[in-house]
Amino acid sequence: MTGGATVNGGKSIGGQLGGDLQRRILFTIMMLAIYRLGVHVPTPGVDGQAVFGFFQNQGGIFGLFNTFTGGALNQFSIFALGIMPYISASIISQLLTAVVPQLEQLKKEGEPGRRKIMQYTRYGTVVLAVIQGMAISTWLMKENFEGRPLVVSTEVAFLPFKVMTVLTLTAGTCFIMWLGEQITERGFGDGSSLIIFAGIAASIPKGAIQLYSMVSNGEMVGAVAMIIVAMMAVVIGLIVYLESGQRRIPIHFSNRGGRTALGAQASHLPLKINLSGVIPPIFASSLLMFPATLAQFTEQPWIMALRDSLNPTGGLYLVIEVILIVFFCFFYVEIVLNPNEMAENLKKGGKFIPGIRAGKSTAEYIQRVMDRINVGGALYLSAIVVLPTILISKLQVPFYFGGTSILILVGVALNTSQQLQSYLLQQRYESFLKGAKQRPRRVTF
Repeated sequence: MTGGATVNGGKSIGGQLGGDLQRRILFTIMMLAIYRLGVHVPTPGVDGQAVFGFFQNQGGIFGLFNTFTGGALNQFSIFALGIMPYISASIISQLLTAVVPQLEQLKKEGEPGRRKIMQYTRYGTVVLAVIQGMAISTWLMKENFEGRPLVVSTEVAFLPFKVMTVLTLTAGTCFIMWLGEQITERGFGDGSSLIIFAGIAASIPKGAIQLYSMVSNGEMVGAVAMIIVAMMAVVIGLIVYLESGQRRIPIHFSNRGGRTALGAQASHLPLKINLSGVIPPIFASSLLMFPATLAQFTEQPWIMALRDSLNPTGGLYLVIEVILIVFFCFFYVEIVLNPNEMAENLKKGGKFIPGIRAGKSTAEYIQRVMDRINVGGALYLSAIVVLPTILISKLQVPFYFGGTSILILVGVALNTSQQLQSYLLQQRYESFLKGAKQRPRRVTF
C-alpha cells in the first residue's frame, strides 16, 4: 500500500496542498502583523502621552471607534481612522448601485463592472478619509489634557498641522484598504473583516487585565466578573449555533428519457439563518460614527446634542442601531441574493421545488422563504448586538466590549474557517484530477 497519492514529478498531493495552504496562511498573518505594527506608529505633531490620557477618559462613540481601530485612536497613530472610511464608502457604493441605473448596469457586466465599481469605492474612501481627517485634526487643536495641549506645534515639516494630519491619516487608511484587498486576493477570508477582527481581538487581553485588576482591587465583586464571563460564553455559543443553522429548501431533479422520468433524485437549497452575516452591525456602527465627525465642523447646538446623545450604551444609539441593522439585513440580502436568478438556475439545471411551478412561482416562493428568514435573522442580530451592551453597561464594565464586538469576532472566525475548508476541498479535488492517470482503452473486435 502506498502512503499517499502522487502527481507528476513524484510530488505528493498533500505536499502541494500543504505548501499552498502554508503560503496563504503566512501571507495573511504577515499582512495582519504589518497592520498591528502600523497601529503603534504615531502621527506627527501631537503629544502622544497627552492624547493617550485624553482618549482614555473619553467614552461613548470614541470607545467604539477605538475598539474598531484596534487602539489606534488612543495613540492617534497613522491608522487612527482605521478601515471605517472604506466600510462607509462601500455602504454608499452599494446604495448607489441599487438606485443609479448606470451603476446597476456596471454590476451586471460581471468582473469588469465590479472592478469599476471598486475603483469608485476607493475614490470615495479617499474623500471620506480627507473629511474625517480634517474633522479630527480640527478637534484635536481645540482640546487639551490637564492643561497640556494635544497638538505640539501648528506646523509640522513646513506644513500646517491640519494638512499633515489629513495627508497622514488618508495615506494610512488607503494602506489599510490595500492590505485588506491583498488578504482577500492572496489569503483567506474577507480582508476588511479580518482587519476589524484583528483590531477587536487586540483589545481582549487589555480588557481581561482590567477586569482582573478591578476584582483584585475590590472595585468589582468576583461574582459579577463571573457573570460577565459566563454571559460572553453564552453569547458566543449562541452565535456559533445560529450562524451554522440553515433552512433547507428541498430540491428534486430528474433524468428524463423521452416523455417519462427514469428517476428522480433529491437535494436541497441551503439558506443560512443569518443570510447577511456580520455586515449589518458593521455598516450600522460605521454610519453612527458620522455625527461625531460632523460635529467638528459646526457649532450648531442640535448637532452637538446629537453627538453627545449617541453613546453606544444610550437608548437613542441602540434604537437607531437596531433600525439600521434591520434595514441592512434586508438591503444586503436583496443585493447579494437574487431569487429570480436562483429560480432560473434551477430551471436550467432541470431542478424544481416539489409542489412549486418552475420559473416565476419558484422565485416568489424563494423570496417568501428569504423574507421570513430575514425577519428572524434581523431580530437575532439586534438581540446579540443590543442585549450584551445593555447588561455590560449596567454592570459598569470600564471597557467597551459589547455584542457588536463579540458578533464580529465569532462571525468572522466562522466565515474564515468555512472558506478555509472549502478551499482545501476544492484544491484537493483539482489535485486528484490533475494527478489521475488516464489509461487508454483498447477496443478489440
